[in-house]
Amino acid sequence: MKLRPYQNEAKEAILKEWSSGGKKTLAVLPTGTGKTILFSAVTEECVRQGKRVLILAHRGELLEQAADKLRKTTGLGSSVEKADQSSLGSWYRITVGSVQTLMREKRLAKFPPDYFGTIIIDEAHHAVSDSYQKVIRHFPDADILGVTATPDRGDMKNLGSVFESLAYEYTLPQAIKEGYLSPIKAITIPLALDLTGVSTQAGDFKASDIDTALDPYLYQIADEMLKYCINRKTVVFLPLVKTSRKFRDILIEKGFKAAEVNGESSDRSEILKDFDKGRYNVLCNSMLLTEGWDCPSVDCVVVLRPTKVRGLYCQMVGRGTRLCEGKNELLLLDFLWHTERHELCRPAHLICDSEEVAKKMTENLANEAGCAVDIEEAEKQASEDVVSQREEALAKQLAEMKTRKRKLVDPLQYEMSIQAEDLSSYVPAFGWECAPPTDKQKARLEKLGIFPDEIDNAGKAKLILDRLEKRKNAGLTTPKQIRLLERHGFQHVGKWSFESASRMISRICANNWRVPGGVDPVSYVPEEN
Repeated sequence: MKLRPYQNEAKEAILKEWSSGGKKTLAVLPTGTGKTILFSAVTEECVRQGKRVLILAHRGELLEQAADKLRKTTGLGSSVEKADQSSLGSWYRITVGSVQTLMREKRLAKFPPDYFGTIIIDEAHHAVSDSYQKVIRHFPDADILGVTATPDRGDMKNLGSVFESLAYEYTLPQAIKEGYLSPIKAITIPLALDLTGVSTQAGDFKASDIDTALDPYLYQIADEMLKYCINRKTVVFLPLVKTSRKFRDILIEKGFKAAEVNGESSDRSEILKDFDKGRYNVLCNSMLLTEGWDCPSVDCVVVLRPTKVRGLYCQMVGRGTRLCEGKNELLLLDFLWHTERHELCRPAHLICDSEEVAKKMTENLANEAGCAVDIEEAEKQASEDVVSQREEALAKQLAEMKTRKRKLVDPLQYEMSIQAEDLSSYVPAFGWECAPPTDKQKARLEKLGIFPDEIDNAGKAKLILDRLEKRKNAGLTTPKQIRLLERHGFQHVGKWSFESASRMISRICANNWRVPGGVDPVSYVPEEN
């Protein structure tokens, strides 16, 4: 199978990371963009280099999918390390292994530490657990690849303790824009569900508390679904099995062809096949279908299991993002969960890198309750709103800064001047990024005109230094030029060329450090050569 452009880029980035000495690296791709195909291609290359490869997962379905996709896309077979099955003695160079089996000391002891040259971890957000760590530690010289869908920032910080780098990231907006995933439209339903009494457990909302809070609203939710979902193929995520069954019965009362599946369902495979074929138009489940299940024709998702974990939220919504003939978009129903103590994931968190933009987008969607809004358009509007608010705040901050008579440029001023959204929304993930800036970084920043005391981590310092170097190579304005010209009232100086800024500074200098006559700083746009 021919790799898509982004899959090929990801493969090359992973191999480059390993060849340069980075042994533990991550690849992040949203659900539905072919993570299994990507690591199958990486596996094929490793086998070509003579290495043994271990593909590690925590569920049998994921192992079966990996083996099946590997065989179909590369023609390579694999042995299995699971329960009473062992790969030892097999002539296959690839092993798909259950972490629950391999973590056992007696099982691990049978493998020499150099047995596997590469370990690939599917659904790598689980890799922080002790079970995965035992396996990784047993093969200290193996190259490690973790593959996961878009994680939240908490996940990234945790994963940063396991992995040394992020080799490649492909975002949901990129996948939608390039036509590899379905566009998403979100509808905010004006039905406020009170979560103020819900407690947390293991970093997320406690399922039993959510169930208690949700139960009084089930009939109202079903009525709302009648307005938007009656002609769609819908998956509903609920907190507990008993609630999933109850909601299925309510939906049937309302006229839906609804079914329910859970971990104990003896006829689960049959129900999933019937849903795929259209016998049912709603499938209720208690978090069973978050991983390892694909039904591309799903075009509506209802999340009735609110969560604080972005990775989990993305997994739920990801059940409906795959492309399918006759499918125009995925409809995502979002209810007005009311909570005073907790932040929770909303449609905005699928697409927004900045929490500030996500909050604004959520606020905007709530103001358009009942209307389907394309999430990319909503994110764009929210970003513009936030930039406008930031500019107002920056103007106030700059006015206060004038009294400090600082010779260096404040990082925030610089980010706004060059309109660097990625710098202003940056959050460190890996260990070295979270550390304070080094003395060398501070000295370099100060020499280039940036006030270093406002930068609190090494990752941000590196990003700004890299940006300064790129701008220098591109012939754009320096921080000192930006500061001087903006002090004289010129706008968007960050977009000017170095030469244009130099010419205007020379004119101002020749005019006794006043703006030349006939020049309006607010509207002035330099003529570039």
